[in-house]
Amino acid sequence: MSKILSNSIFYKIYLYYNLFYRYKAFKKRKTYSQDQEDVFINNYFKNIKSGFYIDIGSYHPIRYSNTALLYNRGWQGINIDMNQTSVDLFNIVRKRDINICAAISSSSRSVTQFTDHIFSPVNTIDEKFSKTISKKLSIKNFSEKKIQTVTFQQLISENKIAIKPVNFINIDVESHDFEVLKGIDLTFVKPKLICIELENSQLNSNAQKIENYLKKYGYFLIKRIGLNGIFEKS
Repeated sequence: MSKILSNSIFYKIYLYYNLFYRYKAFKKRKTYSQDQEDVFINNYFKNIKSGFYIDIGSYHPIRYSNTALLYNRGWQGINIDMNQTSVDLFNIVRKRDINICAAISSSSRSVTQFTDHIFSPVNTIDEKFSKTISKKLSIKNFSEKKIQTVTFQQLISENKIAIKPVNFINIDVESHDFEVLKGIDLTFVKPKLICIELENSQLNSNAQKIENYLKKYGYFLIKRIGLNGIFEKS
């Protein structure tokens, strides 16, 4: 199924197969995250019934999702992924959300997108990461194409998106996380909690650089779960 093309007559059928047969989107569960990060996040916001999140590198509305539990409780938000297939999946089961196909970074520039396949969790714009991960997790050699990045601030401005008060930001973009973070104006968007992957392109810790950056905006690490650090605004 990884070889299915988005212009195939079977594409939309497979989207529904992926959601409702393979990952059973209709079935509510206690956790959706890779390492139960969502359980901690959900408990942290247990007293907020209708919050707002931003999920960058959202990948899939069910699989490895740190926002599905929040959505099930009545939250809504913005899901952003550079893979149109991911956005198509979100459009089916996240009707309250704004779902956008875009590559977020610290600036607007031309980059190479490395795609394992359209349903892969390891598609990236980081060449070093693609070379590292291809030896471990990818199904095949990454295909390449040129795309344009934008900052988060540019994206909401160009799309005329009115941002509600943000409670939570999730960032998971396969080794490009710090660049995404720098493209968010944390003096404008002021979430109470940020969850961000802490590994760099060589699969080594990027934690200290991210911690030092977030401290400038009043965020401090309160929890590490799996590959992610969770930061709270003081």
